[in-house]
Amino acid sequence: MIRTANAVWKGPGLKGSGTLTTQSGAFSNQPYSLKLRFENEDGKKGTNPEELIAAAHSGCFAMALSVGLEKAGYTADALDVKADLSLDQQGEGWAITKIVLNLDAKVPDISEDEFDKLAHGAKEGCPVSNVLSCDIELEYTLNK
Repeated sequence: MIRTANAVWKGPGLKGSGTLTTQSGAFSNQPYSLKLRFENEDGKKGTNPEELIAAAHSGCFAMALSVGLEKAGYTADALDVKADLSLDQQGEGWAITKIVLNLDAKVPDISEDEFDKLAHGAKEGCPVSNVLSCDIELEYTLNK
């Protein structure tokens, strides 16, 4: 089973903003930013933990990468991240076994090597990545 969430981030890490959209439609272009991240907005619709984890992971990764890019002197025009979370039955129960972060990035004037280093650093340093024990992969397309 795969649950999906999508995050789009625009602007620099500290002052930029983005939207979160979940597979169920519970969130549809729900705004998020560093400011909103720490203010608990009241969610009125139901959802499930898997897509919220996917939304949290895609959003956290996009934000972490945006901040990393900014610190390195770059500003992304857009970071579009789709997190595909696999929930698989294991014995009598279920386990999150894998998350694939699919990133479509538009970052002007950055080399492939520099982007690769920053993207993988954001994947490793993202707090949501650090709390998960499943396999996490990163696939991306860089557009300049």
